[in-house]
Amino acid sequence: MPELQVERVCQAPSQFPPPSLPEVAVIGRSNVGKSSLINVIFKRKGLMRVSNTPGRTQAVIFARLQDRGYVVDLPGFGYAKVPLSVKASWAKLVEAYLKRPACAAACLLVDVRREAGDGERAMVEYFRHYGRPFFVVMTKCDKVSRGQWKPRAKAWSEALGLAPEQTPIPFSAVSREGAKTVLRKFEETME
Repeated sequence: MPELQVERVCQAPSQFPPPSLPEVAVIGRSNVGKSSLINVIFKRKGLMRVSNTPGRTQAVIFARLQDRGYVVDLPGFGYAKVPLSVKASWAKLVEAYLKRPACAAACLLVDVRREAGDGERAMVEYFRHYGRPFFVVMTKCDKVSRGQWKPRAKAWSEALGLAPEQTPIPFSAVSREGAKTVLRKFEETME
């Protein structure tokens, strides 16, 4: 298992490291499970701070995967108990990050139990507009029956206008379902 280490926590674009290796951004709605996904797929319990309160990731966190690249944990969008001015600063931070040439791809996390919202649609539109490759991971799959995974993946695919090869990957931080598949996507992107 390749070793993942947090290298830099940035609260402003001026703090981003110089682009040197490919980066995979992890983004999604607040409380969708971004930190849990990173901890589980890289088998590093507690590497990223996990909270039940939406909006805990308040910075862009660069975690280096040896000499392969970076996994970049971005602040969530949508619901979070923070002032609007803080949300606006997060949005500027995320946008500044996504314009980086080193961002090789984005991993968009969606909650299997939810419907697509404006935030998810806007992110997909953004990725397409800037020609940024992306893949979608459906989190919290342990919260619904396995029989619901395909219909939920189909609903998300239709709502986001995904191509057949972009079908969302089912993932559960509890059962580790999909962890190997998601890790493989990260590694392929960094090659």
